[in-house]
Amino acid sequence: MLTKKISTPSILLFIILVGFPQISETIYTPSLPDIADHFHVSQNLIQLTLSVYFLGFALGVFCWGRLSDVIGRRPALLWGILVYGLGSLGCYLSGTAEWLLVCRFLQAFGASTGSVVTQTILRESIDGAKRHAVFAQISAALAFTPAIGPLIGGWVDQALGFRAVFLTLVIMGAAVFAYTFAALPETKGAVTTTIKIRSVFRRMIGDKKLWAFGFLIGATNGLLFSYYAESPFIFIEYFHLTPGEFGLFGILVALSSILGALLSKKLLTKCTAEKIIVTGTVLSAFGAACMTALILYKASPSAIFLILLATCIFIFLLGIGMAIPNCLSLALVRYGDVLGTAGAIFGLGYYILVSLITSGMSYLHNDSLLTMPLYFLVLSLMMVFVSKRLPHSVK
Repeated sequence: MLTKKISTPSILLFIILVGFPQISETIYTPSLPDIADHFHVSQNLIQLTLSVYFLGFALGVFCWGRLSDVIGRRPALLWGILVYGLGSLGCYLSGTAEWLLVCRFLQAFGASTGSVVTQTILRESIDGAKRHAVFAQISAALAFTPAIGPLIGGWVDQALGFRAVFLTLVIMGAAVFAYTFAALPETKGAVTTTIKIRSVFRRMIGDKKLWAFGFLIGATNGLLFSYYAESPFIFIEYFHLTPGEFGLFGILVALSSILGALLSKKLLTKCTAEKIIVTGTVLSAFGAACMTALILYKASPSAIFLILLATCIFIFLLGIGMAIPNCLSLALVRYGDVLGTAGAIFGLGYYILVSLITSGMSYLHNDSLLTMPLYFLVLSLMMVFVSKRLPHSVK
């Protein structure tokens, strides 16, 4: 176990390390229709580039989280960012859709170090209610990254083509590596006990509360990125927005996530984190129900319908923004002695769920406006069911 702690890295570095994988997930989403046309493949296949990304992310979370306990937090982050850069370069050079899928897997495998190792550093450096607040603060700041991704990607694609979007990620990877190399200290204690992964796994497998958090984190993220997989085809093909205009739509995601995280942080002074999770899932289910009802009532490519649909999506994403930071903060509070390994196992599980949920969206894609809201409604109702059965801590 840890015997010594050194100074925690800056919040800015935390935001960059957790944020660059999110930008990589979303930056090319405005290009999805163009990529499908360029490689002459189905839209369902191109949507799988998101699912493959999360599969690579899941395996990477396990490997880097485990490795961070063995070689340290700093080396695990630097090696992961290097692998990410090689994957991004491969995406840029891809000549077929199949090669693009392989390189997206490699890119995600490397990028995952920014998620699991950074969360490990946060959890081992900050305790209690302050940790909830810091997760909410970082979540609010990171709300900009899903917006920045499509915004940059949309205009770069429109001006220079989709390959330039992947070149942007190569450049970003180099910059993140340089900043991390210069600014990140080693935060892992100098002396540790040997951690056996089998014993940690046995300890986690019987933890019903951990299973609930794993489902909630996987489902909320899976729904968020199912939105990114499906929405380009809705807004670009049905509403005839340009990739650049669709990129501006990312502001909707940013505002809902920021407001959700800020509401969560404020409500922590009045109620438990578990209660906020329930409120968030109920709000998401309400937003999905409104989306479904709106499309069933009257769907048309008009400005009024677009505004109403955007409002429903905003409500849906607001609930997700409230739930995610509290789930992340609470999930591993009982695993402080094995955070790196526990984070690796936990991340592997919930990112596989993210991959499965985004794969489900790809499989169900059929050019119908109703598919996405119905899918969201079913999953969000499941989240409400699970969140209401979480044992609540005393406020």
